[in-house]
Amino acid sequence: MIKKLSKHGNSLAIFIDKPILELLNMNENTRINITTDGSNIIIKPIRSPGAQSLVDENPELENVFEELNQTIDTFLKKQSNLH
Repeated sequence: MIKKLSKHGNSLAIFIDKPILELLNMNENTRINITTDGSNIIIKPIRSPGAQSLVDENPELENVFEELNQTIDTFLKKQSNLH
């Protein structure tokens, strides 16, 4: 999925789509840790001990999620080419 940064005051923001938030069991109250390896931004939710994401509980969801991301990405590219 390709995203674009959005202006938010004097900063830039990225919006995380609902399917990703649901997959990772995240909401507006989830604390995150943001790091970098020098070329990538790494965003990890901070979990209390014992908390799991839906993918951890059901690994076959990872493939479904990846297919959904590809479908959404293809759709968005087609939509942007129409305008």
